[in-house]
Amino acid sequence: MKIIINGCNGKMGQVLTKQIENDPDLEIVAGVDRTPDKYKNEYPVYKDIFEFKGKADVVIDFSNPYYLPGLLDYCIEKNLPIVIATTGFSNKDYKDIQKSSKKIPIFYSANMSLGINVLIKLVREAAKILAESFDIEIIEKHHNNKIDAPSGTAYMIANKINEELNNSKEYVFGRYTKKEKRNKNEIGIHAIRGGTIVGEHSVIFAGLDEIIEIKHTAMSKNIFAIGAIKAAKFIVNKDKGLYSMDDLVIT
Repeated sequence: MKIIINGCNGKMGQVLTKQIENDPDLEIVAGVDRTPDKYKNEYPVYKDIFEFKGKADVVIDFSNPYYLPGLLDYCIEKNLPIVIATTGFSNKDYKDIQKSSKKIPIFYSANMSLGINVLIKLVREAAKILAESFDIEIIEKHHNNKIDAPSGTAYMIANKINEELNNSKEYVFGRYTKKEKRNKNEIGIHAIRGGTIVGEHSVIFAGLDEIIEIKHTAMSKNIFAIGAIKAAKFIVNKDKGLYSMDDLVIT
């Protein structure tokens, strides 16, 4: 399977490179990055994906929302499936992804870890049972270089819980200026940034005299690369449409 890595010289791009190089069934045919000469990769690296004239089977994107429009245009022109693992998208970006998925297969997830997606399944079940009498809070922790906050994964967890509860909850981001008691319909979302924390997400269900906490901790970035590779293998022969980790976990 021939792969283009968009964002190949970023931290995740380099982790992904190493994981792919260890798989004899995979080949990186090109990388794309705003700093193409940053590393000496074993594959050609371009500043613009349209500079690559070879053939590929799939694109894996770990980059920045800024590059999404050109990336989607390229994949539609070449009829290529794409795995999007970038976070920090706007509502317009999400709409562009959905629109493009009517023409090509797109696998999108704010978190490529299989474990975090199992956590989401668990908290959805817990929410159905506990939401009436338990308060729900989400705490996410990441390294001090992460730009977006709260994380895309925190939003994903909150959205899945809210879907389970007929979108009856409202999100509250921290409580610095609030001088009132907690509203029953809140989901609190809190972000911590520090050091080299790879990623930690906790969902707390706090009730009367009891607390349930479901937590996922990423010990390295390898888990995200492995998940992206699984997603690429999953989507490479799929029909057009929008796919997620739900499809991969169920499969």
